[in-house]
Amino acid sequence: MDWSKLLSAKRLGRTEENEAALPPRTEFTRDYDRIIFSSAFRRLQDKTQVFPLAKSDYVRTRLTHSLEVASVGRSLGMLAAEVISERDQGLKTESLPHDVGAIVATACLAHDIGNPPFGHAGESAIQEWFESHSDFIRELDELHQTDLLKFEGNAQGFRTLCRLQQAPQRGGLQLTSAVLGTFTKYPRASVVDESQSSGISGKKFGFMQSETSLFEELADELGLIKKPGSGLVWFRHPLAFLVEAADDICYHVMDIEDGYKAGFISFSEIEDLHRSILSGAQWSRASEIKDLGRRVEYFRAVTVNSLVHEVVEAFAEKYDGLLSSTFDGELTAIIEHGDELKKFKTLAKEKVYSARPVVEIEACGFEVIAGLLDAFLGAINSKATKLQAGKVRTRTLLSLMPKTEIKLEELDIYKRTLLATDFVSGMTDTFAVELYQRIRGISLP
Repeated sequence: MDWSKLLSAKRLGRTEENEAALPPRTEFTRDYDRIIFSSAFRRLQDKTQVFPLAKSDYVRTRLTHSLEVASVGRSLGMLAAEVISERDQGLKTESLPHDVGAIVATACLAHDIGNPPFGHAGESAIQEWFESHSDFIRELDELHQTDLLKFEGNAQGFRTLCRLQQAPQRGGLQLTSAVLGTFTKYPRASVVDESQSSGISGKKFGFMQSETSLFEELADELGLIKKPGSGLVWFRHPLAFLVEAADDICYHVMDIEDGYKAGFISFSEIEDLHRSILSGAQWSRASEIKDLGRRVEYFRAVTVNSLVHEVVEAFAEKYDGLLSSTFDGELTAIIEHGDELKKFKTLAKEKVYSARPVVEIEACGFEVIAGLLDAFLGAINSKATKLQAGKVRTRTLLSLMPKTEIKLEELDIYKRTLLATDFVSGMTDTFAVELYQRIRGISLP
């Protein structure tokens, strides 16, 4: 792959020339601002990171998590730009650190923008609802069925950025190709050959059938390499590996910190995790901090800084493989302290993700999301098929959805279903619970 194409500032969906950004603001900085001011990003303030519907104002939400990942991603991008400029003498190097840092930070900022309420439990709830209603989508082909049966927050994120925000404008937010390519950790459709699902980039899917033409256009602009086989699959944009690494670093380290603040992890446990990563001088400095909460924050800051530099070293080591697509693994798996980083995730699974308050709210989320899909997809289909039974209820439920000029009668089952999943997956945790309770008569406004 060629950096002159991989760093393309061409905006997806826009046919005319870009209105040039006024220096020192760049096209990639404009993308960062577009996401910051989008309604989809704003809703992340009330979406689960670890603790759903948390009462504490300390623990992270998807919004604060995304901002932290963007901060780490900017550092990774700026440092990686130094590697790129050393290896590719043909690139203009003056603005490269700023540009690459902005591209990675912006992609990081949006990396969770398609996640439904209640975190990964929300994804599972949507998947399980379609599994239990498979008769409903039976007339769809395998590709369209799998989009729904394997509902994926990453693919919903691409749809959110490129179609739902600023609809009906083609390309949605019309972000730059470089940012969208870096955002897409899984550049493949939902149904591919078994061989095409190999490697970390083939683990999940990153775009739905509804956005296939947009992704093909994006891949062509960036010069992404297509994987051999019959499915729509490409190898990753090299900078997407940095987005993944920034996310890995943040949720491994920060989820543990949240677990400590919430009382599920002891100080000695969190101290043991950081001990092998800190240098002797850093460990001595930490011991001088008497307040244990502040000491934990110091551990986190030093550990994140160390991991950032190790990831950049891995990026340099695998540079040729990233450009030729012969490397398709996780950068955090090959860093010096990769095994130590895995211990963070292991402890989080044992003590944080399985904590009773987390599990109770996730169980609630299954009921809420299933109930909302039952109600609103049922209403959409009743209207579309002109079913007379429950006509008043249908009209009432549809009035609670965002206003649209779309005629439901003209939509096929796939598009009608996406209308419902767009609505439900875009909800915040609190709004989903409150709306569910109201339409079920459990509570009143």
